Amino acid sequence: MTTAKSLIDCHVHLAALPEGDNGCYISPKMLKSPLFRFLLWKHRLSPDKPREANHKYLNDLLEELRASRYVQKAVILGMDGVYDGNGRLVKEHTDFLISNDYVLNTTKAYPDELLAGVSINPQRQDAVEEVTRCAEAGATLVKVLPNAQQFNPADPRYKPFYRALADRKLPFLSHVGYEFSLIGKDQSVGDPDRLRLALDEGVTVIAAHACSYGLILYEKFIPTLHDFARRYPNFYADISALTLPNRFRMLLHLGKHPELQDHLLFGTDYPLSVFHVAAWGRVGLGALGRMIRTKNRFDRQVEVCEGLNLGFRSIGDLLSDSATRGDDQWRIVT
Repeated sequence: MTTAKSLIDCHVHLAALPEGDNGCYISPKMLKSPLFRFLLWKHRLSPDKPREANHKYLNDLLEELRASRYVQKAVILGMDGVYDGNGRLVKEHTDFLISNDYVLNTTKAYPDELLAGVSINPQRQDAVEEVTRCAEAGATLVKVLPNAQQFNPADPRYKPFYRALADRKLPFLSHVGYEFSLIGKDQSVGDPDRLRLALDEGVTVIAAHACSYGLILYEKFIPTLHDFARRYPNFYADISALTLPNRFRMLLHLGKHPELQDHLLFGTDYPLSVFHVAAWGRVGLGALGRMIRTKNRFDRQVEVCEGLNLGFRSIGDLLSDSATRGDDQWRIVT
């Protein structure tokens, strides 16, 4: 059973509207999208008052995190933009940008609860320099979304970038599978096999959503997940968003394969909802009732996954800085 306040959530999104010099950007098309409008409505955020909206989103996150029984910290994630062949930012092709400085400044303001998950598109001209800068500023990991950021993780031109990550011992968290939240231009770059180059260069790779393809019952990447777990000790996968209906099959698959679970890391994909539907008919009524009554998304993720025999670790186990770890490091939830 999970002990109180022992986990770090490695997959929490920091959302922000552009205001002042925070370096964030949202395209007009993204502002009008149904998903973004739903997020604004759900969190009662006004796009006309960006400073107040950004403050409220962060306060809501901190309030829910502090109320969690199981999760002590969260890695908040930035979002880099799209870059051209010369490594320059292409704003007209970028839908959403959360700057690394905004992420780093936010975590510095709340060091007891938040860790920095910066985002660096390896296509950018200063990618290696940005790895160094962010590592020295205290970044915990680097997050990318190849589908939306329009780059191929298997491109050999990125070897210096991957070597910089390996040298700095910065884990590389990459989206895997189909992308719905942002407008994916090339869904094929969500294939986890394209992360093999980074693994071969010695990078600690974390495949988001446990390599789930994200198209309901079609889970084409299960063989790759098993192969990577056998072949690479530096390969991990987070369990974020696995309670969503389009990822149920992967969630249930992982519960039947304990040999994979030492490679799984706790994550939620906050602010997305956490569902308990996958547990219906698969857990006792008492456990199901507990899941239904649990409104805290961090805690519900723990309870649903635990109830379905899905073991996982905390990213604190991977981090070299012992100050960021919980007391139960190297613990596997059973």
